[in-house]
Amino acid sequence: MEQLSKKTFTEKIFDYENKKEWEYLGELPAIVDFYADWCGPCKMVTPILEKLDTEYEGKINIFKVNTDQEQELAAAFGIMTIPTLMFIPKQGQPQMTRGALSHEAFVKMINDVLGVK
Repeated sequence: MEQLSKKTFTEKIFDYENKKEWEYLGELPAIVDFYADWCGPCKMVTPILEKLDTEYEGKINIFKVNTDQEQELAAAFGIMTIPTLMFIPKQGQPQMTRGALSHEAFVKMINDVLGVK
């Protein structure tokens, strides 16, 4: 899992400052976890994401954005609740979910939204 700053987000995910239409820059489908260190549900999601990062290695990328450190980035995507998870397929629009998900729910989203089995 890779920690993203505003700079790396605009390089690897989407350059929201210069583009109006969504254009994913990544090579693989991705999950972006918007979280904070003090957030209990966020702490429950982290070990699940770590496991998924191993299970889907080479098939998806998993990124984390600390909303306390990257307030401008979080505001740009309307993050009001954490954790908020952005599921980004290779083609098409990203989908956001709010709140902690179970391992099974993540797998379903990876299959259905990201198109990865």
